[in-house]
Amino acid sequence: MVSISIRSPTFLAPGNSTRHGSLRVRASRSSFDVLVVGGGIIGLTIARQLLIASDLSVAVLDKAVPCSGATGAGQGYIWMTHKKPGTDIWDLALRSHQLWHDLAQTLNHQGLDPEEMLGWKNTGSLLVGRTSQECVALRQKVHELSEAGLRTEYLSSAHLFLKEPALLVDHHTGAAFLRHDSQLDAHRAVAYIEKGNREFAKDGRYAEFYHEPVTGLIRSDGRSKEVAGVQTSKRNLYGKKATIVAAGCWSGSLMHQLLKDCKISVDVPVKPRKGHLLVVENFDSFHLNHGIMEAGYVDHQSASAPGLDVEEERMLSISMTATMDTTGNLVLGSSREFVGFDTEADGSIIRCIWERAAEFFPKLRDISLEDFIRNRKVRVGLRPYVPDGKPVIGSVPGLQNLYLAAGHEGGGLSMALGTAEMVSDMVLGKPSQVDSSAFGVKGRF
Repeated sequence: MVSISIRSPTFLAPGNSTRHGSLRVRASRSSFDVLVVGGGIIGLTIARQLLIASDLSVAVLDKAVPCSGATGAGQGYIWMTHKKPGTDIWDLALRSHQLWHDLAQTLNHQGLDPEEMLGWKNTGSLLVGRTSQECVALRQKVHELSEAGLRTEYLSSAHLFLKEPALLVDHHTGAAFLRHDSQLDAHRAVAYIEKGNREFAKDGRYAEFYHEPVTGLIRSDGRSKEVAGVQTSKRNLYGKKATIVAAGCWSGSLMHQLLKDCKISVDVPVKPRKGHLLVVENFDSFHLNHGIMEAGYVDHQSASAPGLDVEEERMLSISMTATMDTTGNLVLGSSREFVGFDTEADGSIIRCIWERAAEFFPKLRDISLEDFIRNRKVRVGLRPYVPDGKPVIGSVPGLQNLYLAAGHEGGGLSMALGTAEMVSDMVLGKPSQVDSSAFGVKGRF
């Protein structure tokens, strides 16, 4: 998602360099083993994995700065409760879920606080149903998740109320509870990953080129099928072993631009899917013990949105999600719609998200409109959507040394570490921990 107010753990300093604390990452060389186009969570974790799993040198390029896209505007949940065992995406999501937990545990073993470093919270997740039909489906989901090896339980209305007293619960209400789901803060996580990557700059193995849009491919001998690097708005950069496009919702349009002179027809249907999130700061009306999502979110069902003039092609939907971050802010979501690359906040959608959340949390109805307006912020962004619901991960047919890693929609943060491991294994020629065949480009669209 593309944040409408850009915050970044880095800032640009003179001389084409960036600074993080006392470490300076100079962009003085032009040749690396691997180029990663995209500084979101997918691109940064791919760089991280290559740096720690090999001796290759890596450069990250972005037209803006990290956390200014989908990564910085999301809700930060690392959940399995809304995933379905047996689907193509299941193993990738599960592997990444485990890698995030491993990282948090490693920080603990190092004497570091995962909450401070990553905004990490072991909240567990609740997938809430409010009708008898939804609760029947949730019982089946609990069975499926348990059969898949996850510690999951179904909560009846009485037990759900004890878990989450702020939630409106009646005799029709129930929930699937997955106690090992977690959440993190994207900005803290990105700052941690960036800092780790930059440690490799001391050995000349890492560099960043921010505010440099990629404009074209460089091919060996001009017309070869081997990609040798990229042209940016400022320079030529060379990737001797691989160039990886991980540009989020811009990946489809960028690939179209990059391939137009290659006489190669490759359809990469990654397009932007706009979303809104509300952040209510300094919230003290109630406390959330878990991450919460309504059951209808899973099937992208549309909640009631009275007063909106909804065009059919927008496919607008609004579903309730609720989390509390490490600073006590209440984060409410979310909307989905197809409106191109528009990132303007829509007041009518914001109101609908608030009203939808109030159906689940009655105390929100007691907050005056003035207090709500004064204390709320809005995150608007663009999820990288792919029609079949699976990210595109793999080599680009017809070209050598060019890879794609995009199309995770709202799951980029949660699937980042698994995706990074998969891409790194491809580049290094290693067996993958997860079968990557379902995510390839060739013959898929």
